[in-house]
Amino acid sequence: MKIISALLLSLCLSPILMSQTTQNPFLQQGEGKQLQLTEKGASHFAGLALACLQQEYPNKLNQVLKDSSMLQSPSALHPAFYGCFDWHSSVHGHWMLIRLLKLFPKLPEAAEIRQKLEDNLSEANIKGELAYLNNASKSWERMYGWAWLLQLRTELLNWEDSDGRRWSKNLEPLADAFVTRYLDFLPKQQYPVRTGVHPNTAFGLTFALDYARASKNESLQSMIVQKAKEYYLLDVHCPASWEPSGEDFLSPCLEEANLMQRILPAGEFNLWFQKFLPKNQLMRLRQAADVSDRSDPKIVHLDGVNLSRAWCMYQIMPKVKSVRIRSMLQKAAGQHLMASVPFIASEHYEGTHWLASFAVYALSVNQ
Repeated sequence: MKIISALLLSLCLSPILMSQTTQNPFLQQGEGKQLQLTEKGASHFAGLALACLQQEYPNKLNQVLKDSSMLQSPSALHPAFYGCFDWHSSVHGHWMLIRLLKLFPKLPEAAEIRQKLEDNLSEANIKGELAYLNNASKSWERMYGWAWLLQLRTELLNWEDSDGRRWSKNLEPLADAFVTRYLDFLPKQQYPVRTGVHPNTAFGLTFALDYARASKNESLQSMIVQKAKEYYLLDVHCPASWEPSGEDFLSPCLEEANLMQRILPAGEFNLWFQKFLPKNQLMRLRQAADVSDRSDPKIVHLDGVNLSRAWCMYQIMPKVKSVRIRSMLQKAAGQHLMASVPFIASEHYEGTHWLASFAVYALSVNQ
């Protein structure tokens, strides 16, 4: 009876979602009704990153000044990742362009993308980034920027492309330095950071685990699995009713679940998931966040929480045993995407310098 009910619910709601996607040229419904990116959408999002990848100002430098030698321009401090307002947004803008080249090799912007990546990801520029990192505070970009840098190299490691192999080799020393930071820091971190913004530990471990597996780094993988279990294995009743906070771009509950589905076998994960997000709490996460002012740099974070919730739901779904819950997660992910993807335009730099990357990850996470 539960299976029949879930199927009927899907049949009732999927035409609504389908009609919405046909009105949006950036989205299409792929196999299994998961929303995916169209080539037109890829071109639009590529344009947003291309416009800011080498745009130095406005810029938010997140640094502790040790001395006056650090009072330099963004491009002097960060020769590779100085655009798109801040360091981590520049990093995931580079990641997005590589993902789009892999998904749509004949994208109209392909030649421009390759040229800008060639300019920015040179061996000399990455040495400059490494020099900055070696002089930066221990907590600089921890763990959000760390995670996105490793995600960038993961994307390159999984790409059979001559340019991609060269850029991957150039990035290797910087990626190694961030791996060292993970391995140095995690044994000291007794408690996870559960906020819905940059320092979230679950998010930082998720992308790092992907990198550990892609690069076959057993030490990093073992450390992440160990710490994830220490932090989260006994967690129950995540307070989903507290989400989202007013400036969240990550869901603390779903980011944690998304990490745990990576490290636990399906049977163990389902037992954990039922206790961590019982049905009454999980249902509270179906409603997409309302973004009241996309010109406000904090309120627009809520577009990010819609997009990151969607990618968590898509990644959690295959591990969930219940057909009804899988159906609910799929529909909720689509609704979250529809609440934010159509509004990622070029009007407000507060969102456009970073949200396209979130949209592309959510729309291509299982492709």
